[in-house]
Amino acid sequence: MSNTIYTTMDSPVGKLLLTGERDETAPGGVALSAVKMEVWKAANRRELDPGVDPDWEYAPEDFAHAVAQLDAYFRGELTDFDLGYAARGTDFQQRVWDEIKKIPYGTTTTYGKITANLGLDRAQARAVGGAVGSNPLGIVVPCHRVIGANGSLTGYAGGLENKETLLVLEGVLPEPLV
Repeated sequence: MSNTIYTTMDSPVGKLLLTGERDETAPGGVALSAVKMEVWKAANRRELDPGVDPDWEYAPEDFAHAVAQLDAYFRGELTDFDLGYAARGTDFQQRVWDEIKKIPYGTTTTYGKITANLGLDRAQARAVGGAVGSNPLGIVVPCHRVIGANGSLTGYAGGLENKETLLVLEGVLPEPLV
């Protein structure tokens, strides 16, 4: 039996699936293991909600703190999340995700800068890009703030339209004309 709990919530970037584990030491009592957008479901041709396992427990009340934080973020009232995390990844991925967490609200950085900040050789920027792309905690570990060296919006598991929406919300990009 899995200890994973989950809920869903509506957002300006579509339905979100939140998964986690009960953790008395985490703010709100849940350590998040994933925040996935519904477009992830379509992109990966999933028939169920994105990654919902039948052994998981539907526990919306346990996610009240996380949902309130995300709602405040989407209203433009929260710039730093106070959440616990339980994302699974390699040591390298964890290092990259920890670096992504440092990107301030309303700013962007590049794969190359993350690579340099981690003390890695430039040739490892692709590996950094792979770790950024495998971030299971979209929005709360703000991989949408990572852009191409030329300023372009590059790959985003939640879709480039959603990446743009999040960057507009944070004031990084102007409102689209259409």
